[in-house]
Amino acid sequence: MRVLGVDPGLTRCGVGVVEGVAGRPLTMLGVGVVRTPADAELGHRLVAVEQGIEEWLDTHRPDVVAVERVFSQHNVSTVMGTAQASAVAMLCAARRGIPVALHTPSEVKAAVTGSGRADKAQVGAMVTRLLRLAEPPRPADAADALALAICHIWRAPAQNRLQRAVAQHASKGRTR
Repeated sequence: MRVLGVDPGLTRCGVGVVEGVAGRPLTMLGVGVVRTPADAELGHRLVAVEQGIEEWLDTHRPDVVAVERVFSQHNVSTVMGTAQASAVAMLCAARRGIPVALHTPSEVKAAVTGSGRADKAQVGAMVTRLLRLAEPPRPADAADALALAICHIWRAPAQNRLQRAVAQHASKGRTR
């Protein structure tokens, strides 16, 4: 499975591609950040994020796009920008028929470090170890994007089994 992880943001949108399957060593295929100038008009920034995501989709052809689920923060303007960048990533994937998975920050931290309260340094250190990198990806948004991809690879098999079980249970209820 090849997953493009997206840590959404308007100024820095982290992107990272990881390939592998649960229970086996994973391989990083690319990592980076799509940047936009903070003083640019919002519409232009969103177009720049779209163009950056499209380039990553063209280059890496992921099977799935894993995006950080936006959660409420105290700073409303930060949440809005994050949500807008998140929507752009989901739109780019949906336009190509690529499935999108959303993962919360605590879900990603727990999957990668074992603790949903891990800090950015811990996430970066574990991403470095899990992908056998010489140093943590910089900035932290890039490491977070890789963590999202890792989280999805590890959690997808269980989530798929759960979805199949729910669908099977629902179909049995309809046949009675």
